[in-house]
Amino acid sequence: MQHIRNLMALAIAGLVATSGMAMSKDEYKAAKDRIEADYKAAKAQCDSMQGNAKDVCEKQAKGNEKVAKAELEANYKPSEKNTYKVHEARADAEYEVAKEKCDDLSGNAKDVCEKEAKAAHVKAKEDAKVARAQAQPTDGANLAKQANVAEAKADAAQATREAEYKAAKERCDAMSGAAKDKCVADAKRTYAQ
Repeated sequence: MQHIRNLMALAIAGLVATSGMAMSKDEYKAAKDRIEADYKAAKAQCDSMQGNAKDVCEKQAKGNEKVAKAELEANYKPSEKNTYKVHEARADAEYEVAKEKCDDLSGNAKDVCEKEAKAAHVKAKEDAKVARAQAQPTDGANLAKQANVAEAKADAAQATREAEYKAAKERCDAMSGAAKDKCVADAKRTYAQ
């Protein structure tokens, strides 16, 4: 699946490079049709699988399609907003696949897996917000931009710490007694909660 996404990114980049400054409407439509065809082909490969492996495969195919469409849109109409949407689509796709992989597990292992997937998702989305703040044009207000970037980084760090703490706390639930208490206390100290 990763290979298909890389090929799509190269194809889109090639279209942009050969078209001069921007894609024409026809190039955009052709690239969009290729993305849909690639999705259908990837989904067809999933049909031979069974159980959760099939579900994971389908989530990967759908995620790759969403990321490819976001990348296409960012190349067709370049903007800071569309670039952010690419990062967001990638984070969401990875999260959906990670969540689906957790379905193979049960009990506390499944809960831990889901919390870790959520922590990775939060971190990826917060990193995208920081990148978006850093990409803002300075237009003479450099101090204001630095303040926005610093605020975005602080918010990202806090949200990431909270999500990672929840995952660490969930890992502690497999323990009992003093070991669990120590584990929770260590998690609180490590993630400043």
